[in-house]
Amino acid sequence: MRIHLPPPRVFEFSFPQLDTLLRVEEMDSRIVIRATRDTFSEQRKLSFIRELAAEGFIPDELRWFSDQRLRTESNVHWIVDHSWLALSPRMLARSRRFMIGFISIAAVGWIAVMGFVFWPGH
Repeated sequence: MRIHLPPPRVFEFSFPQLDTLLRVEEMDSRIVIRATRDTFSEQRKLSFIRELAAEGFIPDELRWFSDQRLRTESNVHWIVDHSWLALSPRMLARSRRFMIGFISIAAVGWIAVMGFVFWPGH
């Protein structure tokens, strides 16, 4: 028997003024917040968690937790990790094929134009 788990709910946020991207993953009763940089103070982290709860991204019960309970809550993890920004190998291969084709066509076009410009008898 196979058990099909629902996919985790994932939300991404950008904070350009802090040069930071956040990815919020909700899996069952666990919440993982991945930040590209460590630019949030403890108070800002707590405020962000409350904002997420107020907007419905994560369970509403986290909105009313005390600061101390949010700090010690084992179900909310704040991690500095930028590995989720990596491009997939499939996407890299596709981009590489496109660029090789594009540069090849541009080179052939340039050679044709130069041949036309310097062709004797023109």
